[in-house]
Amino acid sequence: MQRGDGMDRAMDATTSGDERQLVVFQLGVELYGIDIAGVHEIIRLQAITRVPRAPAFVEGVINLRGKVIPVVDLRHRFGLASVEHTRASRIVVVEIGAQVVGLIVDAVSEVLRITGATVESPSPVVAGPESLYLHGIVKLPERLVMLLDLDHVLARDERRALDVAA
Repeated sequence: MQRGDGMDRAMDATTSGDERQLVVFQLGVELYGIDIAGVHEIIRLQAITRVPRAPAFVEGVINLRGKVIPVVDLRHRFGLASVEHTRASRIVVVEIGAQVVGLIVDAVSEVLRITGATVESPSPVVAGPESLYLHGIVKLPERLVMLLDLDHVLARDERRALDVAA
């Protein structure tokens, strides 16, 4: 399986030692992290307007301070079982390419500082739908955080579909 530049970036992060910050969130019992530079804001779950004929993983759209933003259910995108949203559920507003998108997550837990030494490239043996979106795995003393590559969470043609939905 060819991983392309995602693997290369994870390798660079492993050897560089640069410090960076991640927003860490939960989907089920698993922890995921995204680079804080790509996060516009984190908001409480709000009413989402469904869009007819939108891709299945698109929950709908929201009005965020006058701008219509498509919202993606990451559980559905990763092929995880659906659950009822809770008071801890959040929408993480991120920039993917040139598109601003809301990502529904079960909870946001923290902002974490990491160094490149704590990031390991994902093993080619890793199975599961979310493995395609992994940028690396952050090794911490008592937990692992899967580092998402936002550019691969939505393929280019799917981002165009979100433009239509918004």
